[in-house]
Amino acid sequence: MPTLLIIHHTPSPFLQDMFEAVLKGATDPEIEGVEVVRRAALAVTANDVLEADGYLLGTPANLGYMSGALKHAFDTFYYPCLDSTRGRPFGYYVHGNQGTEGAERGIDSIATGLGWEQAAASVIVSGPVTKADRERCQELGATVSAQVMG
Repeated sequence: MPTLLIIHHTPSPFLQDMFEAVLKGATDPEIEGVEVVRRAALAVTANDVLEADGYLLGTPANLGYMSGALKHAFDTFYYPCLDSTRGRPFGYYVHGNQGTEGAERGIDSIATGLGWEQAAASVIVSGPVTKADRERCQELGATVSAQVMG
C-alpha cells in the first residue's frame, strides 16, 4: 500500500490547526489505498522516509527559518535517503508571524537536493489561521495524497 509520511513540528495552536486540515485532506475518503503516517520532526527516522512514497512537511518559521526540529530531521535522513527517494512527491506548509522566506528557501533547497518533486503549492500563513487557510491546507493534503495514490 502506498504511504504518505507527514513530518511536522507543531508547537502552536496555529500549526495544530494547519496540521489537522492537512491530515483531513490527506485522509479524504475519496483517496483510497494510501496509508498516512504521522511523525514528529524530532522522531522521524531515515527508515520512515525510505518506506514512504511521498511527504508532507509542516513547520513554523522561527527567526525567518524552518524550525530546528525540521532541520534536524533533514540532517538525520538526508544522506541515507539521498539516492533512494528521488522523484517522490512532496508538499509543505509554514506558519510564521514574520518573514517565512528563509524557511521556504531552506525547504525548497533541501528538497531539490533530495530530488523530490513538489506536488502542490506550499501553504504559507502569517498570523491567525483563517477558514481559507484551512481549506488550502486541506487541498494540499489531498493533492499530495492523491499523487501518492497514483
